[in-house]
Amino acid sequence: MANPKKKKSLKKHLFNKNRLVLLNEDTFEERFSLRLNLMNVFVLITVVSIIMLTLTTYVIAFTPLREYIPGYSSPKLNSQVMELTVKSDSLQQVLQYNQAYMETIRKVLTGEVKPEKISKDSIIAIELDKISIGKFVPSQADSLLRNEVANEDKYNLFEKAEQRVNLVLFAPAKGPITHGFNKKDKHFAVDIALPVGTPIKSVANGTIIFADWTPTNGNVVIINHPEGIMSVYKHCESITKNQGDIVRTAEVIATSGNTGTQTTGAHLHFELWKNGFPVDPTTFIELE
Repeated sequence: MANPKKKKSLKKHLFNKNRLVLLNEDTFEERFSLRLNLMNVFVLITVVSIIMLTLTTYVIAFTPLREYIPGYSSPKLNSQVMELTVKSDSLQQVLQYNQAYMETIRKVLTGEVKPEKISKDSIIAIELDKISIGKFVPSQADSLLRNEVANEDKYNLFEKAEQRVNLVLFAPAKGPITHGFNKKDKHFAVDIALPVGTPIKSVANGTIIFADWTPTNGNVVIINHPEGIMSVYKHCESITKNQGDIVRTAEVIATSGNTGTQTTGAHLHFELWKNGFPVDPTTFIELE
């Protein structure tokens, strides 16, 4: 059994009254006093602890500050993460599509495919298959054809491309020719000196298959015309049409400029292609 004297001693310590006094150090004047005992101090600490615990619980449960607590998972934050993940995947697919489309344009300009026989969607589908698979294995017939073409004289192929054009082609703009068409230098274009902002017009009816900015050539417009003809306009200051637009002969599609890294001054870099081969535009159009 507990010692009665110890119980009395503990009760005496708990309820023994004490005074907390604050005095002025110089005059010893009493400024504040408070009567306390150990029981009062214990009750005060308990009440303060309960209040702090209640406030902490409220902050965690009902305020946005809970998101800053390590390890706390917010449903709204998780939803935002999922949304950003979906957008990232969509942007990656768009990037792959654009890369495939740029590869299609390159093949058309270099003559690897003929635009009047193969549609844009079918070519892009092939390029996207290459991206998803990671490696494209050509068929035996395709390999034989590639070897045959590689062994032929490329410049002779370019000579064959200069065939009759039944369309009446309109000059995109007129001005001094600073750099003419030259197959040996692989300059398959005509550079026309023009003041910045000069209207550039479509040489014939057609569909714009590319209208965007590129690092080397600045703003570029590519138009697909009937009879396998394709016209290319580079280093433009601005573009007035969008990809997929149908344009008429002599309709303004852009303005001349000096954009891109591969330019030495304000001019129009104009290319003309026939059945996938570059041809001299001055053969069919009066540019000066």
